[in-house]
Amino acid sequence: MMRIGMSTSCVYPLSTEHAFRYARLAGYDGVEVMVTRDEVTQSAKSLLTLSARYGMPILSIHAPVLLLTHFVWGRDPQVKLERSAELAKAVGAETVVVHPPFRWQSDYAAGFLDIVRSTATDSGVEIAVENMFPWKVGSRSLAAYSPGWDPSAMDCDAVTLDFSHAALSGLDSLDFAAELGDRLRHVHLCDGSGALDDSRVFDEHLLPGHGGQPVAEVLRMLAARRWDGSIVAEVNTRKARTEDERLALLRETLDFARTHAAVAAHPRFSRSRRALASMLPVRRS
Repeated sequence: MMRIGMSTSCVYPLSTEHAFRYARLAGYDGVEVMVTRDEVTQSAKSLLTLSARYGMPILSIHAPVLLLTHFVWGRDPQVKLERSAELAKAVGAETVVVHPPFRWQSDYAAGFLDIVRSTATDSGVEIAVENMFPWKVGSRSLAAYSPGWDPSAMDCDAVTLDFSHAALSGLDSLDFAAELGDRLRHVHLCDGSGALDDSRVFDEHLLPGHGGQPVAEVLRMLAARRWDGSIVAEVNTRKARTEDERLALLRETLDFARTHAAVAAHPRFSRSRRALASMLPVRRS
């Protein structure tokens, strides 16, 4: 059954406990924990305490992101991934989200796909590689990730679709999701307004429906497929001035997901683009 969760990153820079509280107040089905320098995010005992206190299951763990958590669980990125999988198993989460390696992590990058597969096998937890985006320095493109920023081209078993990253990449998320097929196992619910070539130089994580990605269409497609992964809100609420404003943004995101994921399976559905197009409304330009 499809579940709609909320990432702890949605309430940054507030505490992890605030995230669980907001998720409960907004009505989400559970929480994705982004592992950060906050020791609570690294502790199964602490997370289970919050999960019980707020009645919020932990759906997934986001492995530490190098640029923000350089020294969390040491410097070895393989160890960070393995510790994330151990944490996920300990708190009952089914999925770990991981970014592709940076090119300068040469040893890790060379064995990344084998490491992902062996970690999933050893832990019994799904490791879903997240789509990223090309970097630009001035007017020059930089190949920051290895084997790349696009997991659809990788030999990995599970993928996380992030709509904001897709926008920065110039990808159409509906095409991307259809191409992935059964390998799409996790979704970061958000939106983005355009690609780096359109002078967008930051990862927006807009509320769904506030950007240019076909978020509603992808959710409807997943519902029609009776997809059973997790859709996790990962939106930026830092401009909220009050608790009520932040809560309203989180509820709007949840309402969007529930509205578009509630469609019943279409009797003519297949995985072909033609059949999908017949099911979904034409997007407005």
